[in-house]
Amino acid sequence: MSIFHNIYEGIVNTCFIWRKEMIQVMKDEGVLIFFILVPLIYPLLYSWIYNNETVHDVPVCVVDQSHSSLSRQFIHMIDASADVRVAYYAQDLDEAKSLVSRQLVKGVYLIPSDFEKNILRMEQGTVSVYCDMSLMLTYKAIFQTVQLVTMEMGKEIQTKLGGHYTAREEVIAARPLDYADVPIFNPQGGYGSFVLPAVLMLILQQTLALGIGLSAGTSRDENIGRCLIPFRDPHYRATLPIVFGKAACYLMIYGVMGTWLVAAVPRLFHFPQLAEWTTLLALMIPYTLACIFFGMVVSCMVKYRENVMLLMVFVSVPLLFLTGVSWPQSNIPGMWQGVSWLFPSTFGARAFVRLNSMGASLGDVLTELRILWIHVGCYFLITLCVYRFQIYRVSRIKL
Repeated sequence: MSIFHNIYEGIVNTCFIWRKEMIQVMKDEGVLIFFILVPLIYPLLYSWIYNNETVHDVPVCVVDQSHSSLSRQFIHMIDASADVRVAYYAQDLDEAKSLVSRQLVKGVYLIPSDFEKNILRMEQGTVSVYCDMSLMLTYKAIFQTVQLVTMEMGKEIQTKLGGHYTAREEVIAARPLDYADVPIFNPQGGYGSFVLPAVLMLILQQTLALGIGLSAGTSRDENIGRCLIPFRDPHYRATLPIVFGKAACYLMIYGVMGTWLVAAVPRLFHFPQLAEWTTLLALMIPYTLACIFFGMVVSCMVKYRENVMLLMVFVSVPLLFLTGVSWPQSNIPGMWQGVSWLFPSTFGARAFVRLNSMGASLGDVLTELRILWIHVGCYFLITLCVYRFQIYRVSRIKL
């Protein structure tokens, strides 16, 4: 009979702690910001900024030392492209550098004086490209545009000088080996579809850790001895009800916010969305639980509310790189790959990108799912240990 009584008492205590934690979350403005406002607003802000996917009309400067018909044709084709706009003409390279330093242009095309002469002599003509490398998107637009224009002009010149009799011969001579350009996984070739799915998963982990850390800081401020649990409250005498009650509160909130992040936001901004809802659910259950217990462990490591914000904001950018999405996983040093295994976002982001953007099946991300479940188990056990230690600390406090 005592076993059933203990189970009943544990359930009652779990429900009491869930209710108290939910009330504390709703009363704490800081926790509400990180649990509700940030997951709602941040994805919209990031997605809206990168909604155009690629940059267009990047301003460039042209230094035309040739002043020939071919150089004018080259400039006209550059200016007619979608990604680059000829904003200035400079007399020499020093003037062009001045325009770049003042950020009036993002790149320089230098056409040498022997440009047309070399081509008419059946020699190779050259065009020098100078790019502002501080933003890779503009560099990509400037460099790819000049590549495409030079290839197109080269085909036209080759066709004119070839002496062919039919249009078909001209096409074959200009392009003897044809190919079909089919972009996969990122049809628009844009930055948003490329990196934002991983950012969405990272937002879920970081906001959970921040919110749980702030809530734990509030508990420390309210309790004697700066402990995480109330002093001599009979509902807080067992470890499992404490952990289950708090985790149930966070899981209920992030069941809604997680759905918003991985299902609603990609649909609103037309990001690739290839996974079925059942597949996403199979990923989000272990990932959300792992993030919850990870956040509860982190909350026990910091003493003040402000510290958790400094800690999680500091590691946000490194964690994005460690996912292997914005930087190739094969190029990450072994030591840092080992560090990345400590964070659920590493495997959650990789699995989500493969499932939702690349059309992988659950079998293809089985390794990531297994590691996430290992994270759930490990961080759950660590959470039990740290809260058991908190109970022990409270029991040692004497009035």
